[in-house]
Amino acid sequence: MRLFTTPPGQPTSAERIRTVLTTATSMSMVTEGHRAEVSRLAGPGAAEHIHLHPLMPDDSLTAGTPAAPELVPATLEFTDIAPIPVRDRVRARVTVSGWLKATEGPSPDGSHCMEFAEAALETATGRATVGLDDLMAAAADPLATCEAGMLTHMADDHSDLVMLLMRLVDPGLVQHVLRAVPLAIDRYGITLRLEYARSHQDVRLPFPSPLTDADQAGVRIHALLNIARRCSHRGRLLHDS
Repeated sequence: MRLFTTPPGQPTSAERIRTVLTTATSMSMVTEGHRAEVSRLAGPGAAEHIHLHPLMPDDSLTAGTPAAPELVPATLEFTDIAPIPVRDRVRARVTVSGWLKATEGPSPDGSHCMEFAEAALETATGRATVGLDDLMAAAADPLATCEAGMLTHMADDHSDLVMLLMRLVDPGLVQHVLRAVPLAIDRYGITLRLEYARSHQDVRLPFPSPLTDADQAGVRIHALLNIARRCSHRGRLLHDS
């Protein structure tokens, strides 16, 4: 069940999930009460992989029906952490549920097969579930693998540009802001985290048009900055800088 809809100019739930799965360096696997932390970077040797497959009709795995004896209910949990130190750094949580083959270990090529039930995305705005067809049809964000570097570079070396982008924020939200940092960037726009004394607010600044390739990011950012330069609104942080 979808409990919230994606506003225009933002990634769909399926796109967010694919992006999190693409960039995740670790996950938690939960099977029959057992939890294991798995990292792509942990230890030498070949990496293990988990392949998602549709439910097999002959397994009779329907809602409310116990799994076949050779299948073990499993949940994969992923957490999307903001690369910039901020309050509440968890940007999203992704849960993939399904069934794993009850084997002693991975196959010789280091892979597990998981029959997919659903994927769920939880963010500050709500929760949504995604089926396998929608998940496989969605693409990870073009900036997925370079987002962390772009955000840290902007925060560490171009804080003046962040302050300039604040001109695009509703003046009512700028009052009493102690710090503004870039929280996220994707094909559709930039999200700024506005921190106050006891709370915070995330503000999304959409690009004039979505990008289709990571090489277009600079052009889209400069387009936002040019719009900001034409704005007369200046927040308190701009006056203080």
